[in-house]
Amino acid sequence: MIRLLLFLLLLAPSTLLADEMLYRLINQRLSLMEQVAAYKWINEQPIAVPEREAFVISKAVDDGLQYGITTDSSGAFFWAQIEAAKDIQQCWFDRWTAGQAPETAEDLVAIVRPKLILLGSEITSRLAKKTNDGKLFNRLFSQDLPIDCLSEGAHQKVFDALKSVTTYPDRHTQVMDSGRLRVGTTGDYAPFSYSGDDLSFTGIDIDLALNLAESLDVELVFIKTSWPTLMNDLAAGLFDIAMSGVSIIPARQQRAYFSAPYHVGGKSPITLCSRVHEFSSLEAIDQPGVRAIVNPGGTNERFIDAKLRRAKKILHQDNRTIFDEIIKGNADLMITDSIEVRLQTNLHPELCGSMPGETLTYQEKGYMMPKDPALRLEVNQWLAEVRSQNILERTFDQHLN
Repeated sequence: MIRLLLFLLLLAPSTLLADEMLYRLINQRLSLMEQVAAYKWINEQPIAVPEREAFVISKAVDDGLQYGITTDSSGAFFWAQIEAAKDIQQCWFDRWTAGQAPETAEDLVAIVRPKLILLGSEITSRLAKKTNDGKLFNRLFSQDLPIDCLSEGAHQKVFDALKSVTTYPDRHTQVMDSGRLRVGTTGDYAPFSYSGDDLSFTGIDIDLALNLAESLDVELVFIKTSWPTLMNDLAAGLFDIAMSGVSIIPARQQRAYFSAPYHVGGKSPITLCSRVHEFSSLEAIDQPGVRAIVNPGGTNERFIDAKLRRAKKILHQDNRTIFDEIIKGNADLMITDSIEVRLQTNLHPELCGSMPGETLTYQEKGYMMPKDPALRLEVNQWLAEVRSQNILERTFDQHLN
């Protein structure tokens, strides 16, 4: 049913103005309230469910931050929709009390609610793109009310709230006004960011993210990302800053800002201690039959692709278990950041760096964010503070030792 709804949305004429499509989506969402009312009537459930309403508003506000929508205006807009929805449901309850009531209804949780969630997400994604064309809004509002049981007053409140939706001028303002710092992290790169099966994060950058949020006096929200999707997730507004041991490279600098470097290292090979003599140089590594394992999408894979011509590349999706593959004999070595080599050789006595004290590259790590000068300045000022107070050094030592 959800796929059918999406298909119908895609069939809309390409010439439709953004505001007209937004109007239609809002109407489609409110038109489902008759089905919601029927389910509640048959199952003797109340129209108003404060806990559910609070959840819907909270999720809508959080989702709106992806598009830079101000928390106050998105909250007010979705609250107006909730009030309109209850207005419609009460109207149907009144009618059924006085006349013939429905005997069947589609399941609210399994069928109707997924439609509402889908439409809500689509509405949110279009809110920031509305034109604020006053004449168009007036023309849309002056049309006959398209939804049975929607009162003119509730209809007016929805579109007053819609016209008042605004966006933040920049990401720094958004973080400070919304009181939320959304940190993108991969959870697969110890010692910077690691998550187990319970999806809780630990690591150097996790501790520093907590410190940054405390310094800004905002709530910290972790957003799971991945190395292949990192740049697109940032561009899509899914998070405000990436804190996951991100290397500063030109391809990323073209699309984003970085903080001042907080760690300097480089690529280094790691293998079984019994085999370090076999891989003491890049030339020795790049030989036929050598199996170099790597996690996809990051600078490790970029290095392998650029430097190894004869060795075999083995892609391993989960960076958290990649070193077990070397121990099991399923791969000969991995080339990764020297700090990860240091950590993994501490954790696994069987593993050793094959080029101790040397690195194959020079590499800096920084915190990546949108091209917002104010946000970068704020982050750099905080970074200078934690460095001067030795918080940075102590955090590294804690997770490495």
